[in-house]
Amino acid sequence: MILFELQCEHGDRFEAWFRSSADYDVQAAEKRIDCPACGSANVAKAIMAPAVAARTRNAPPAIAAEPATPSPAAPSQPVAAGGPDLAKAMQLMQQIAREVRAKSDYVGPRFAEEARKIHYEEAPARSIYGEASTTEMKELAEEGVGFHPLPPLPEDRN
Repeated sequence: MILFELQCEHGDRFEAWFRSSADYDVQAAEKRIDCPACGSANVAKAIMAPAVAARTRNAPPAIAAEPATPSPAAPSQPVAAGGPDLAKAMQLMQQIAREVRAKSDYVGPRFAEEARKIHYEEAPARSIYGEASTTEMKELAEEGVGFHPLPPLPEDRN
């Protein structure tokens, strides 16, 4: 997954997630990206600073995999960050992460391997979570294996 900052023809800026840079290019060419502020489909990438993720030793990134089920391709939806509801949104995402962890099998650093087995129906379909490197996540996305990053939980830091 990749996050781009976008800008419409009227100057409205917003962020949106895409499966890949190529996915953005296809959607932009087909005018399938709409500005959430004005609805304009004339959208382009805005100039932005590169994001460098820091990783702590005590809290590796957690990833949740979906069981291998075909789903129709849907256009990416813009996601806005900031504002007074950010803390509330983070609490909701953490609640979802706790629920995913409670209802999924923890596979640790074998996440990419297990997700592939489920995707290619070499293992029973089930929800899993664990850790994956940036390279592993990129490879999974390129193979069409469904997964979603989970936000860190306060208890992960203890």
